[in-house]
Amino acid sequence: MRLIQFETTNGKRAVGVVSPDGIAQINDVASTRDLALDAIRHKQKIVDRVAVLGTGEIHDYDALIEAGRVLAPLDHPDTAHCIIAGTGLTHIGSAASRSKMHESTADADEAELNDTMKMFKWGVEGGKPDNGGPGVQPEWFYKGDGSIIARPGADLPVPSFADDEGEEPEVVGLYVIGDDAVPYRVGFAIGNEATDHVMEKKNYLYLAHSKLRCCSYGPELRVGDLPSNVEGTARIRRDGEVIWEKPFPTGEDNMSHSIANLEYHHFKYNQFLNPGDVHVQFLGTSVASFADGVVTKDGDVFEIDIPEFGRPLINGTRRVEETVKMASIKAL
Repeated sequence: MRLIQFETTNGKRAVGVVSPDGIAQINDVASTRDLALDAIRHKQKIVDRVAVLGTGEIHDYDALIEAGRVLAPLDHPDTAHCIIAGTGLTHIGSAASRSKMHESTADADEAELNDTMKMFKWGVEGGKPDNGGPGVQPEWFYKGDGSIIARPGADLPVPSFADDEGEEPEVVGLYVIGDDAVPYRVGFAIGNEATDHVMEKKNYLYLAHSKLRCCSYGPELRVGDLPSNVEGTARIRRDGEVIWEKPFPTGEDNMSHSIANLEYHHFKYNQFLNPGDVHVQFLGTSVASFADGVVTKDGDVFEIDIPEFGRPLINGTRRVEETVKMASIKAL
């Protein structure tokens, strides 16, 4: 089952099931978060809860997209209660590069490796524990709250102080914290964890700054487990022409960490277990145009396509001059 969250013609929120006939609106729920919490309280899977609630009006998917009425597939009405984070150095890239990376790090003295390669090596060796318990910690970063979400089809605002606006195509895990303070995975979506790669390259200690950028995910939420091998394609269009395109593998077959390990090391922190909160976890990428020497420009359009997730995620870029709301610090 694949879900979208959207606005109706009268501006009200709704949730729909993607079907060959269009978007079938689910009865009696106004948001994916409400649907998830309702399923948790009834001790049902989302698919089963939707079957109980039923669907009604059919909406034209193309019309929703063209009108800009498709929302991120999971969010929170109070943006402060939507926590967006991510993990890095989680992907090996492909079977060929996996072998090459194993050869280059498996027998190396850690003293000879930089911090990035050390962490990658730890993930290769301990990111998928055989005993089912927690493995080595991944790289982790905070990205922002719900205020940084750009809806599918909308432009990603680029702050005036940014050095770059680069795409990062990945899969996103989407979670709701139940009334019992337990995290429940609602599903997965396509994500663009846009990053300032130029700033990050200056010094890896700038990574935290480089991640504090707007992002997007969706348009569809795929309910259920993530397939072990997922193939997607990322591309950049400029003035309607494709200037860069590259396939990217994801899923656990192409990762140095298991999904369960990434989830454990995020939700082991009690501050992330507040009932009702929404969590958006970017699970890492294996390609980026910046690594291929692409310099993005204002107005470029990012397109990320993973067939298993339905329609592609498409976002433009727009430089904004006034992003800092605080003109000065005032002492009290």
